[in-house]
Formats: sequence, C-alpha cells, structure tokens
Amino acid sequence: MKLDRYLAVCLIVLAAAAVPALAQETESAVPELAAFHEVIYPIWHTAYPEKDIAMLKSLAPQVNDLAAKVFEAKLPGILRDKQAKYDAGLAEFRASVEAYNAAAKGTDDKAMLDAAELLHAKYEALVRIIRPVLKEMDEFHKVLYVVFHKDLPDKKWDNIRAAAPDLKAKAEAVTQAKLSARLEPKAELFKAAAGELVKAASTLAALGPEADGAAIEEAVLKLHSRYQELEKIFD
Repeated sequence: MKLDRYLAVCLIVLAAAAVPALAQETESAVPELAAFHEVIYPIWHTAYPEKDIAMLKSLAPQVNDLAAKVFEAKLPGILRDKQAKYDAGLAEFRASVEAYNAAAKGTDDKAMLDAAELLHAKYEALVRIIRPVLKEMDEFHKVLYVVFHKDLPDKKWDNIRAAAPDLKAKAEAVTQAKLSARLEPKAELFKAAAGELVKAASTLAALGPEADGAAIEEAVLKLHSRYQELEKIFD
C-alpha cells in the first residue's frame, strides 16, 4: 500500500513538472536573445546616433557577456523547423560581435560606428527569424506542435481527437488575420493557403469516433503539410 502511494505521488510530481516544460517547448521565444536587447538599445538609440565612441567602447564587455548566452541558447522545439536558418543567422551575429570587439580595441571612430550598425542589423535579423509572422499562426502552431510531435508519434488518438476542434477554430482565426503593409503583396497567396489549412483542419475535426489510427494519422500529416505551405509564403 505504501509503495502504491509512493508511486502515485511520483507520477503526480512528474506530470506537474512536464506541464511547464511543454509550455516552454511551445513558446516561439529565446530568452537569451531577448535579453541582448538590454545592450543593443543603448547602443542603437543613444551611443550610435550621438556618435558617442567612448560609450560604444564601454559597452563591449556587456555585449560579450550577453552574446555568450545567445551563443549557448537552444531553440525551443516549436522552432525546430527554423534551426538551419537560425544557425546561419547566428553565425552572422557572431561575426558582428567579433567586429564590434575589434573596433572597440582600435582607434578608428568610423569603424566603431560601422560595427555598431552591423551588430544592430544582425541582431534584428536573428530576431526576425524566430518571430512569428502572425499571432494567429503562432497560436495554431502551438496546438499543432503538440499533436504532430507528441501525440502522433505516441499514437495518442484520443488526445488528437480532443485537440481537433481547437485546431479547426484556430485555423479559422488564421483566415481572419490582418496582414501588415509589408506582407500585403502576399495577401492572395495567404488567403488561398489559409483556406487550405481550414479544409485540412475541418477534415481532421470531422473524423468520428469510429476513425482508426491510420485515418487520424493521414489527416494530421495533411494538416501539417498545409501549415508548412502557409509558412513558406512568408519565407
């Protein structure tokens, strides 16, 4: 009896620990990258426009400390599809940090200003790689990620059935999303791809309790493909 009670407590603790871990895995964010903004802000909004070379040089240690954490950071699971692009952007960001350090040790004021501009540009480029294009797509992806990468491999068909109505609702929300002026030229492509996403989500949601694992898997794979096609529009 005591052993059973002990095992039950262990299972509860493990389940509770899994919740925050999964929440972190489905957040399209890299905290270390966000923290680097603490140094890029004074560089770009104060030192650079004022051509304060001494200030730019004095910020080099903070640049190095925060950049080191960015270099060690790992992408959350939900961003795994962006890993290759992120790695390429990270290499360029690393080179800009090295250029900033070289300029900070030198006496060329223009080189220091150019290095600050480059650092800001490469940091912003790295942020854009992981930033969701649309909030509605990000909300949809959070649910799809769990279904595709967790429930489907484990054949948790009931979990997928339970998530299907939410996926359909979130797919429909994607079709109502407002594109920014920058993305407006892609509006027609977006509308068509979002419509296909809704169709695929509706197919999954329409599967009755009699649907077997093979049918559910086929519907999930199609839904995942439709989401990837939607994402490619904005690459």
